[in-house]
Amino acid sequence: MAASCESCPIRRRAEKRPNSLIARIWRWHTGWCPGWKAYQKSLAEEPRAD
Repeated sequence: MAASCESCPIRRRAEKRPNSLIARIWRWHTGWCPGWKAYQKSLAEEPRAD
């Protein structure tokens, strides 16, 4: 599930234009999406290359 959020075309589009309607929809979506929450958790668990 995490990989699909990483390569999501809607997410990339929202990041390119943060003030657009699609970006607002994306932010709303991340508030309840279980896939997004799993993706965030997987990022937090990855070892950092400092």
